[in-house]
Amino acid sequence: MSAIKNSGTKPEILMRKYLTQAGVRYRCNSKSLPGKPDVSVKKWKLAVNVHGCFWHGHKNCKNFRLPKSNVRFWREKITRNRERDTSNRLDLEEAGFRYFEIWQCEIERGDLEKLDEFISEYWKARGID
Repeated sequence: MSAIKNSGTKPEILMRKYLTQAGVRYRCNSKSLPGKPDVSVKKWKLAVNVHGCFWHGHKNCKNFRLPKSNVRFWREKITRNRERDTSNRLDLEEAGFRYFEIWQCEIERGDLEKLDEFISEYWKARGID
């Protein structure tokens, strides 16, 4: 468990490369924002989180299966993660941020619709359509 990273994961790196290639300027894990979103642009109030399908309990996903051992622990852990995600999203939205949630499986299969939406919001906020 101690070897598992909470930032700088492969899906996050792929997302950041995609944003950089699109010309998006961003900050990673900004401590001044609720939940330290993976990527944020404070000036235009945009935030993105990449959720690992297992750690955040992505429903109907091939990457999520509740372990067969220590089921109670894992169910509680994943439930707490989901609750924290919801709380952070609500806090960001209350602060006026446009929030985007992207799942690991979406990035892995190349379904970047939400990232494209984030990029278009970024350029729209900059006054460039």
